[in-house]
Amino acid sequence: MFRRSLMLRAAAICSLAAAPFAVQAQAFPSKPIKLVIAFPAGGPTDITMRQLADNASKVLGQPVIVENKPGAGGTLPAQALQTAPPDGYTVGQIPLGVFRLGYTTKINWDPIKDISYVLNVTGYAFGIVVPTDSPFKTWGDLVTYAKANPGKVTYGSTGTLTSPHLTTEIISQQAGIQLTHVPYKGSADLMLALVSGQLMAGADSTGFAPQVEAGKLRVLNTWGEKRLAKFPDAPTLKELGLDIVQNSPFGIGAPKGTPSDVVKKLHDAFKQAMEEPSYVAALGKYDMLPDYKSTAQYTQFARDTVAREKAVIEKLGLTKPQ
Repeated sequence: MFRRSLMLRAAAICSLAAAPFAVQAQAFPSKPIKLVIAFPAGGPTDITMRQLADNASKVLGQPVIVENKPGAGGTLPAQALQTAPPDGYTVGQIPLGVFRLGYTTKINWDPIKDISYVLNVTGYAFGIVVPTDSPFKTWGDLVTYAKANPGKVTYGSTGTLTSPHLTTEIISQQAGIQLTHVPYKGSADLMLALVSGQLMAGADSTGFAPQVEAGKLRVLNTWGEKRLAKFPDAPTLKELGLDIVQNSPFGIGAPKGTPSDVVKKLHDAFKQAMEEPSYVAALGKYDMLPDYKSTAQYTQFARDTVAREKAVIEKLGLTKPQ
């Protein structure tokens, strides 16, 4: 009887000791969550991710606050995750550039091992645009001029080593032309430079859509497997004889070591948020669509993409010095 009493007392003590941890786990989130995104305010990423964050806030019962960290080819949010506590209160956008970072820059962390991938939410469609008063009415016009005037065509992108930059360099190689690259921190700055005549062309996601619809820019080509519904007159690269298809899925990651139950709660909230009509409508303004990948699928996508991006970097001769 005495032994039984001791066992019951010990069980009660263990139960009480575990209670704070159970309450703590159940309490997530008990304060605002920070979502770090890779591009400046006012661009398509900012606008669509703020809508997603607002939707997720309603599911989680806590504000999801967007923080813009532009620059470094879109990799700053992933770098911020390396020093953030693994508690779920800091998450970040993971653009494609993160998966090539280890090949182009000396870093002391691994894009696969040191990020907890939560889910993929959407992806960019891309193209090349010029001002409407440009003499380049078609992609063929630009190529003809560039061949006759090597290096004189200036084009802007959303940053060095971003998908628009690297893909345009591959396009140039296949087309046999030389272009001069001018990097910007995001779509908003790039669009301003284009419409003000500072650049001859721009390579970007379909963040250029509002400027095209306003009659300020013209689309010369798009980079998907098929023509974009919003720009049906713009040919794909494949239609132009270039063997290139480029899109750029992106999602949300958390710091390495974030508890699996916290990752699941974030996953479930953002998945519900991306299914809301308001988010679908925000994406639609830029000819983007929801592109869901689960935690496991997104993690595998990251592994596969790291391997694939190595070939692109090596082809362009941009591998970091050893």
